[in-house]
Amino acid sequence: MKAGKIAVIESLKKLYVHHFWTDMSNHILKMRHYNDVVNLTALIHTHKYNACDVNMDESFQAMCTQFNIKFGITQADGFSNRLLPRYGVPKVLKDVAAEAELTANAEAADVTSKITAQLTGEKTGVIESGFNSSITSINASIVAIVVIVLIMVIIYLILRYRRKKKMKKKLQYIKLLDE
Repeated sequence: MKAGKIAVIESLKKLYVHHFWTDMSNHILKMRHYNDVVNLTALIHTHKYNACDVNMDESFQAMCTQFNIKFGITQADGFSNRLLPRYGVPKVLKDVAAEAELTANAEAADVTSKITAQLTGEKTGVIESGFNSSITSINASIVAIVVIVLIMVIIYLILRYRRKKKMKKKLQYIKLLDE
């Protein structure tokens, strides 16, 4: 929203409003939303009218003429009337608000993409670390299973050897008894 307000201030400076209304920037920054600039028609025109009516300096009058031309109040020659201020000023302010909205949307998209990239990086790291710990636990489980199987094979071989030994003894006794 601040980007939109700054865009409004810059646009109004290009239209020479800050020469007539010195507190313009502060007023716009304190507004609730940058689209509220459309409601400033009376305020801008009052400041401009008071400044141009009081100050008769030629350079200042040239700024007044530029203001009138840029707001569509007079033709480019500076003398022929075009629109009444109550129609010209709101039209230009709507354009300023639309431009500010584009700027604010672009800024919001930029911030969103930055935050998305940051969160993606963070969450990817968390997922990878969780995946690595699960791989470690899987590896530990595999090692435990292999150790258990080896112990069972060893026990089987020992028992087989003992049984074989007993069978040999039995065969010897049987041979002795047969003789």
